[in-house]
Amino acid sequence: MILEHRCYTLKIGTTPKATDAFASRLPARAKVSPLAGFFQSEIGLLNQIHMMWPYANLAERERLRDVKVEGWPPPLGEFGIEYDVQVLNAAPFSPKIEPRKLGELYEIRTYNYQGGSIPHVIEAWGGRIEERQKYSPLVFAGYSEFGTQHVWVHIWAYQDWNHRARVRHETHEKGVWPPRGNPAAVLLRQRNALVLPASFSPWH
Repeated sequence: MILEHRCYTLKIGTTPKATDAFASRLPARAKVSPLAGFFQSEIGLLNQIHMMWPYANLAERERLRDVKVEGWPPPLGEFGIEYDVQVLNAAPFSPKIEPRKLGELYEIRTYNYQGGSIPHVIEAWGGRIEERQKYSPLVFAGYSEFGTQHVWVHIWAYQDWNHRARVRHETHEKGVWPPRGNPAAVLLRQRNALVLPASFSPWH
């Protein structure tokens, strides 16, 4: 399974209009392949929308993106400043991508690693992720296929802001998370975005 993460940075004040434009055209596009999630930035770089599209593999992605859908893509160009696309391979323990009601606050964490690190990250996470998910659900975890390499993206869901603070405190205090680092996995940079799901987002 792969996940395509499309992030649009918008002109200030245009997020509601861009979201409405996307939502109005989504039903026709969703008949071709489902949307996994749609989010608006709350903390991090503001005036962004994040959309997540799952595909079985790269061949399916190419085939479905070539299907002509009336009115698609939505007219986001008039609102946009720039956009970024990531195609991510799901980690072996990443949950099945399907509509799930998981919370009202999502966290997208992006880590850049030194080359050769990702297999060690997957190994370390695999041994601890079951225990970590007793506190809050993992939505997705995976690594970059195209573009910048050695990128690890993980998405978490929380009930609300207080739940996130409590989970982070408890997992650190009890030594549940983060997993003990392997010296061979060299972390270079970390980025974080706290986002809110749109009303029509299947991940909600």
